[in-house]
Amino acid sequence: VDVTDNTDPCNVVITRTWTFTDSCDNSSSVSQTITVTDTTAPVAPSAPADITYECIADVPAPGDLTATDNCTGDITVTGVDVTDNTDPCNVVITRTWTFTDSCDNSSSVSQTITVTDTTAPVATNDLSDITVNCNAIPDVPTLVFDDCSNDIMITDFNEDNSFDGTNNDYEIIWTWEFTDSCGNIGTASQIVYVNMVDTIVYESDSRCSDDGIIDLFDYYYGNDMSGTWEVISGDTTLNGSDFDPSIVELGDYVFSYTVADNGCLSTTELTLNINDDCVVLPAPPCDPNYIKISKAVTPNGDQWNEYFEISGIEECGFVFDVKIFNRWGAMIYESNNYQNNWNGTTSKASVGNADKVPNGTYYYILTLKNSGLKPITGYVYLGTK
Repeated sequence: VDVTDNTDPCNVVITRTWTFTDSCDNSSSVSQTITVTDTTAPVAPSAPADITYECIADVPAPGDLTATDNCTGDITVTGVDVTDNTDPCNVVITRTWTFTDSCDNSSSVSQTITVTDTTAPVATNDLSDITVNCNAIPDVPTLVFDDCSNDIMITDFNEDNSFDGTNNDYEIIWTWEFTDSCGNIGTASQIVYVNMVDTIVYESDSRCSDDGIIDLFDYYYGNDMSGTWEVISGDTTLNGSDFDPSIVELGDYVFSYTVADNGCLSTTELTLNINDDCVVLPAPPCDPNYIKISKAVTPNGDQWNEYFEISGIEECGFVFDVKIFNRWGAMIYESNNYQNNWNGTTSKASVGNADKVPNGTYYYILTLKNSGLKPITGYVYLGTK
């Protein structure tokens, strides 16, 4: 008969007794003590083979392993990691599974995982080639890198722009070189195909063949004067930006001026109609209908149209009373005895602190004193270039 003492399950004592009794109820006995002491550790399985990864993000989570114990049965545990990142470019992870039975007997297995960064950083932006208009070129993208890259430094950036200032499509190529903290070098590039856009501003005017040299820049409202005016239509030539209407046939002349404008083109197309409206035929003496009055004044020192002039009836001895007004109706000049000497001057009270009026068209009233005639009115263009 066994009597078991399992107060300490790790040291179980069994007392096994044999009792011998005869027919007269006389008995004797003998006993055996059986001690069951669990000192055997679980039998651990083989650990996974050591392995090397390129990126810490590639390392899988610890898995479960199962050991067999002689008393308890199967024991399943999850691996525990101890990481040595003293050298961030060569991180060593020791993954250990420890199997312990109920009597505190244990065994363990370990796996060594090495993370060695030898891979160049990779930009994760969408750097696909794109096609845009020249007035919608995007900013240079800021690179974003993969999770396995750290402390990225851009070591070189280059922009190769094939824009040549003409009306041709062109390319922009952006290239980068960069390195991570482990000295791995990577590169990236993007091509931007640019469609050219030419913004055209159309200007037109009518000018007299006797107006003198016309500076075409008078009709240009940009800031870049480094370009070249070209003749688009009409049999004439230019001296830089100067056009002489006195040496051409009457009619329309078209000129073009193109400059680069932030990767695009900006063109001013100017049409000038050259006429002879300013030509006055000889008139009988003292006939006011044949007075010749300037239509344009360009006081630029070229001896042409330097002053607002009244001519054609000098022999009549009329005294001219001249008043000149700006487009807001303010009188900017007055003379009771005009001597063909106005070249754009004005009183300071008329246009602030300036003593010259700006370019533009002005209205005049001309009175022939003591002639009995109605005042003569009209417009004169003033250009200072």
